Amino acid sequence: MTAKLDGRSALVSGSGRGIGREIALKLASEGARIVVNDLDADPAQETAELIRNMGGEAVVCAGSVTEDGFADRFIGAAVQNFGGVDIIVNNAGYTWDTVIQKMSDEQWHAIIDVHLTAPFQILRAAQPVISAAAKAEAAEGREVFRKVVNISSIAGTGGNAGQINYAAAKAGIIGLTKTMAKEWGRYKVNVNAVAFGPIRTRLTEAPATGDSTIKVEGKEIRVGLNADLLSQMETSIPLGRVGTPEEAAGAVYLFCVPESDFISGQHVICGGGFVI
Repeated sequence: MTAKLDGRSALVSGSGRGIGREIALKLASEGARIVVNDLDADPAQETAELIRNMGGEAVVCAGSVTEDGFADRFIGAAVQNFGGVDIIVNNAGYTWDTVIQKMSDEQWHAIIDVHLTAPFQILRAAQPVISAAAKAEAAEGREVFRKVVNISSIAGTGGNAGQINYAAAKAGIIGLTKTMAKEWGRYKVNVNAVAFGPIRTRLTEAPATGDSTIKVEGKEIRVGLNADLLSQMETSIPLGRVGTPEEAAGAVYLFCVPESDFISGQHVICGGGFVI
């Protein structure tokens, strides 16, 4: 039986760890050839090795999605190694939270850039490749669907105190998604978004002691939810717990397979029934 994504090329930003890694592994398990990206080369290489060990194909395009020229390099990696672009998952990102009166311009722009500007630049860089392929296929009388899945959040659909930068970026992603679905429908590209609710990752996991931080381009960013807050949140989730990265990846996968070929311009909340 042929895998659902056999031979398709898929770019997954932020796929060296967490949800992104699980998305890359899920797509690879169905035959997709993956361009793995992470801010750091080592975790990206680890994901690529996991894919190769399961019999799949993967190449690494390491670096920040906000770097000048990254989008062209990312798309180029798919074209050079796999001959084209079939699936784009805009997943890379992190949080840098505080209330508005304490938020610096740097903090605002950093989160807008990684969650909203970078996906825009990646899709803009992909347009000539996708357009040329779609025109060639149309001339041959073939209908080939491609997929874009943008990652949003319930902070973007309902807002969240202390996350004005993140919530604004994730709300913007939904607007970007709906617009690109209209612009790229003529190319047979399905553009959808998945808005995650509480998912257990290093960005949400409460530290055993002290503060949990991650390093992003030389900055130490505090992450992790207070254990009591996480517990309270779980009681508000109808399914009774936070989600796993594997479950988050499953929601993205639904928008990448042929069964979703007539779904576009939509967003689905993957949050166990939890909404803000």
